[in-house]
Amino acid sequence: MSAGSASDAALDALFVPFATGELTLPVDGALMLRARDGFALRERRRPGWLMQQSFKPAADALQRSGFDVVADVPGACYPLVMVLPTRQREETRALFAQAIARRAPGGVVLASVANAEGAKTAEADFARLAGRIGMLSKHKCRVFWSANEADVDHALLDRWNALDAPVSVDGGRYTSRRGLFAWDRVDTASALLASVLPGDLSGRLADLGAGFGYLACEAIARCPGVVAVDLYEAEARALGPARRNLDEVVARAGREVTSAVHWHDVTQGVVRAFDVVLSNPPFHQGRPGEPDLGRAFITAAAGALRAGGRFWMVANRHLAYEGTLDACFGAVRTVVERDGFKVIEAREPRP
Repeated sequence: MSAGSASDAALDALFVPFATGELTLPVDGALMLRARDGFALRERRRPGWLMQQSFKPAADALQRSGFDVVADVPGACYPLVMVLPTRQREETRALFAQAIARRAPGGVVLASVANAEGAKTAEADFARLAGRIGMLSKHKCRVFWSANEADVDHALLDRWNALDAPVSVDGGRYTSRRGLFAWDRVDTASALLASVLPGDLSGRLADLGAGFGYLACEAIARCPGVVAVDLYEAEARALGPARRNLDEVVARAGREVTSAVHWHDVTQGVVRAFDVVLSNPPFHQGRPGEPDLGRAFITAAAGALRAGGRFWMVANRHLAYEGTLDACFGAVRTVVERDGFKVIEAREPRP
């Protein structure tokens, strides 16, 4: 994330209460939920700090800076629990509940949100849960905290903790989780790609940026020649739903299909082992469109395919991926354009 982004401002603002003396950094450990690397964090690190981050590129950045990182919220309690909320309101409510639950007796829960990313709403939600809170504004962000255990609304705590549980979508055909991309529905672009997949796809298949596994599951259901699938997804919170969805679609298919789910940053490349690659590549990470992200997925797809392999992708129609596709494949065709999206098949991956 760029130094001037709103998200970096939230990280900088998070530590202002310690600089002003309103809070004191503990000497015996802290937990940060949805942690993100940055100078403000590295400058103030203490022994015993644990970073929770489920998004692989952000987790890798923290590890490169020497932090201990976990994908899931740990079970231990800490004297300081810091939170960098997400843009999805129900996911953030679950984060606040998890933070309160991980606060040690006498400890503090502290959060920071950029004004442009829903700071007022997040603060109001936190106050509903935590009761009396402290607050300050800095760097176009709101920073708020609670140390009043007696003020917590425990009934609301239980309800908001439950928001992180798996949810059914598409009439119960799939399991998802709040906060994932298109978590409450089948994404229109992915549905378009699935609808035009040819039934003769066969062999070992990879789904890059798989989310809760919709594309791979549809391929298993539609293509009897698919005998193995590997899902690659950067958001660890999607992995459990994806495994469940794969198990269920394989059971419905009534044939043996081996499967594996990988917590992986696709932009770092994928082993060349596949006959088919599917992808609805991301083109942003909470900011305006970044075509380079999708281009990196195309490059990874070409590197993942065996000779004679086939790549099927869907993208927003306005994104200029054709140059990268032509550089990575010997044969490229647009299969369909509809509803603002385009489906492309590419063959003959270049060495």
